Amino acid sequence: MNILLVLAFLFFIGSITGWIIELLFRRFASSSNPERKWINPGFCTGPYLPLYGCGLCLMFLIASLEDTRFISDPIWNKTALFAVMAVSMTVIEYIAGYISLRISSVRLWDYSDEWGNVQGIICPKFSLIWAVLGAAYYFLIHPHILNALTWLSNNLAFSFFIGLFFGCFIIDVISSAQLVSKLKKYADENEVVLRYEHIKSHIRRLSDERRQKYRFFYPFRLDGSISESLKEMRDSFEIRRKKK
Repeated sequence: MNILLVLAFLFFIGSITGWIIELLFRRFASSSNPERKWINPGFCTGPYLPLYGCGLCLMFLIASLEDTRFISDPIWNKTALFAVMAVSMTVIEYIAGYISLRISSVRLWDYSDEWGNVQGIICPKFSLIWAVLGAAYYFLIHPHILNALTWLSNNLAFSFFIGLFFGCFIIDVISSAQLVSKLKKYADENEVVLRYEHIKSHIRRLSDERRQKYRFFYPFRLDGSISESLKEMRDSFEIRRKKK
């Protein structure tokens, strides 16, 4: 099967699955959501997270190297495989977080309170979590992924839905980029760094307090402009460090 179709299928599955994982994490465990409300975890409007889509593609490619024994001992060879997965995912996480922070002055997530963090973008704790997820993927998911690819090769008509997904995804990314440009404009004018999740939690809280309808798939939409909501949160924003 064409490798591009395989990766497109994996990106589709990974993005949606990752969105579900983050939705549950933010509902039950995230410190940025102390009220434990349901909040759309995505950068985009729809139910997908591109970071997880890229991650699943990468884990698949790395797991496909399992027959290449860089280490003779099979246990240590698999351990090295999981370590490579963890490092690779950490690199992807850092690149995505760094680009958002430097270009848009927006923190998509914030690990500033975690031990050993680097610029609040990555930290040892979540790198370890990536290693655990890599092992879980290898033992619990990878064999089923191979079966799913076999099914896809026998049902290529499903590729139409993958194409439809990417069409909606691209439109969504363009729309979300317009929102980020507004956030960037505010951040530049006030010389601050905005925390994406904190803003969404604040808007959700305001919706409840004002008894307004909360739009789950439009977490930044509130009666009144986004600028007004940002002004109310000004004291909680991170002051941007001046470049030397």
